[in-house]
Amino acid sequence: MRDPMQNPFAPEDSARHAIWEMLVPRDIDAFIGADWGMIEGDFLSENFIGMNGNFNPDPQKWTLSFASLEAYRDEWLRQAAEGQRTDYAEDPRAGIFRATKLEEIEVDGAVALVRKKFDGTIKRADGGEDRLLWQTLYTCRETANGWKIAGFVGYLPYAGH
Repeated sequence: MRDPMQNPFAPEDSARHAIWEMLVPRDIDAFIGADWGMIEGDFLSENFIGMNGNFNPDPQKWTLSFASLEAYRDEWLRQAAEGQRTDYAEDPRAGIFRATKLEEIEVDGAVALVRKKFDGTIKRADGGEDRLLWQTLYTCRETANGWKIAGFVGYLPYAGH
């Protein structure tokens, strides 16, 4: 069984190892802390585009929800603040790690296509649970300052596993 907190890519596979560190532990820790400053430097703001799949398999239903990094930041901060207001019956950080799977990274020179999948639940103190079930496709670029997120298509439907 995989350890969801362990990077599946060896340090020698430097591109994939660095991308995983950026998109899994750093992203989760920033989200839990609602600290955009932790990840702000992980993005290429120029020409950034974020599309929202709206959990719909039909691309006609996808929207250009994040035409700028600032638009994405604002929504990210809104969601992070909502998470901080939720009382959980378990450690939300462990729950997000458990639900996150990032094992597919296609690298072609200085560009990468990354498939990040979510499939899990986090128990809330009120007896309910938050269901995480979607996937995001990131495009990343290698820069002089390391790998950066150039854009994504997120909130795509995912059947799980």
